[in-house]
Amino acid sequence: MKIIDTHCDALLKLQFGKRTINNGGKPLSYQDDPQLDTNLNRLKKGQLMTQFYAIFIEPDVPSDEKWQHALEQIDLFYEEVLGKNPEIKHIKKWEELNHLKDGEIGALLTLEGADAFGNDLVKLRHLYRLGVLSIGMTWNNANLCADGAGEPRGGGLTLLGKEVVKLNNEHHVFTDVSHSTVKGFWDILELSDYPFASHSNARAICDHPRNLYDDQVKAMFAKDGLIHVVFNPPFINEDRETATISDLIKHIDHLCALGGEKQIGFGSDFDGISTFVEKLEDASTYQNLINELLKFYSEEQVSGFAYKNFLTHLPKAL
Repeated sequence: MKIIDTHCDALLKLQFGKRTINNGGKPLSYQDDPQLDTNLNRLKKGQLMTQFYAIFIEPDVPSDEKWQHALEQIDLFYEEVLGKNPEIKHIKKWEELNHLKDGEIGALLTLEGADAFGNDLVKLRHLYRLGVLSIGMTWNNANLCADGAGEPRGGGLTLLGKEVVKLNNEHHVFTDVSHSTVKGFWDILELSDYPFASHSNARAICDHPRNLYDDQVKAMFAKDGLIHVVFNPPFINEDRETATISDLIKHIDHLCALGGEKQIGFGSDFDGISTFVEKLEDASTYQNLINELLKFYSEEQVSGFAYKNFLTHLPKAL
């Protein structure tokens, strides 16, 4: 069964490999390097239809270097992911997802945290032009747009952050609530035409700051937003570093019970996590999740989770 996965951190791994060459490191081959959970061979085996690639800047990168880091990751996306693998097709407009041919894999850019552009909206507009189609305002730390889920004060959007959400609306770009504070979530939901949780689970099942409370989940569904479950064990089982596919399905069950059957998807966080769901260790194992889901849900429901729900909720002019 085809899969759309809305979050991975392969670009950060590719950048790290390139930057460590002078210290004995080596560049990673996107086609088959075993260090990459989402390498091309694994995407093919897992039957990925489309993979989202996050631009993510580590919080310890100095502010005046963050834009350069973002450009390096975008360059690696163009040169290593797209340039060396002709079967991977760049998705720069949402409607292009509906025109992928058999054997082709869609690839699109997202931004995880506004740190990359600071308060420079010219840089943001360049990101739109380069094909960024989803923007998460924060990672776990605060930036000029908002506080992140790990920021103790728990603030919401700044005036700049609100302006960015409005620009996302104008460009038909998702505003991603994953990593937002509770206050930030509600600020985004009020302003965003296209709210989206690219990799978050249900807080009622696992009480973690990265997950969503039931009132948040219901509000997302009421606004026609999508919630894509994440495969990171600490976000699946409270205070545990291990998880099974059955544990992950509990989150899907709960989201369905809250009315989200048609608005659920997958956002693995592969290449950004260090512990894994048993039998779901990289993109090649995706069909293990599909086969387990088919024991409890119809093929129509599971294909919705896998890719169809996303295709029916593509941002478009309102």
